[in-house]
Amino acid sequence: MFTGLSAFPLTPLAHEAVDEASFIRLIERLSEAKVDSITALGSTGSYAYLSSEERSRVAHLAVRHAGGTPVMVGVGALRTSQVLTNAENAERAGASGLLLAPMTYQPLTENDVFELFRTVTAHSSLPVVIYDNPGTTHFTFTTELYGRIAGLPGIASIKIPGVPGDPQQAKARVEEIRAIVPKHVTIGVSGDAYAAAGLTAGCDAWYSVIGGTLPDLALEITRAALEGRIPDALAESERLRPLWNLFAEFGGSIRVVAAIAEQLGLAPTACLPLPIQGLSKDQRHRVAGVIDALGLHR
Repeated sequence: MFTGLSAFPLTPLAHEAVDEASFIRLIERLSEAKVDSITALGSTGSYAYLSSEERSRVAHLAVRHAGGTPVMVGVGALRTSQVLTNAENAERAGASGLLLAPMTYQPLTENDVFELFRTVTAHSSLPVVIYDNPGTTHFTFTTELYGRIAGLPGIASIKIPGVPGDPQQAKARVEEIRAIVPKHVTIGVSGDAYAAAGLTAGCDAWYSVIGGTLPDLALEITRAALEGRIPDALAESERLRPLWNLFAEFGGSIRVVAAIAEQLGLAPTACLPLPIQGLSKDQRHRVAGVIDALGLHR
């Protein structure tokens, strides 16, 4: 569950409510593609914008329609008590693991974050993935903090930001993290443009945004890298450079992935939670052009 491709689907909304039919369709699509795990309610799944009740419902739907594929559920929230409620709901839904990001309004210290993970691992029997996503949480983990938290019982994996572009620097970064965490804790790369580089540098998993909507595409890169077909993985990632460039240009991946899902009929128009407006008409045309040019219609 903590190796290979973990696909992060959208949680599509329609008229400010979760579009359950679209969400189920996305989950079933991932199950049919045979991804290694599904992570519902990650950042791509807009967890921070949903109520506890909505998140509980989404967790149940994900597990029910995953066809036996392990489901991890994002449980991050501003208050520890809310995180524990989300964790309990995820466990009741049948989740196989938890994804935990240290959400913040007031700046968090390293001790704040350590105590958050200590409390959650003490109260839940499910394995926990450390979610390091400074672009959304505005908290940056140090390597030393990885080591402190990874030593807690119940920690199973670390979702790290993108690795350096230089292959030797990427390998050195992964080895630096691996040297400080227990052997059973896997390292998963995020930032889709860096996935092939991270996997070839020694990461065990890819926690993937694009994999939640276009799983076959992400599986192709993942399988090639983990089977030692490194040139194939790097070449396929480079072929997708126009897509990665759109992620960077349009302020992150979620708006682009939402536009792709909408373009392919997998999500309703304007499926992101307000106040996120999504892409403009001209930007959507550019996304559609990239989809056509790269043949991303599956």
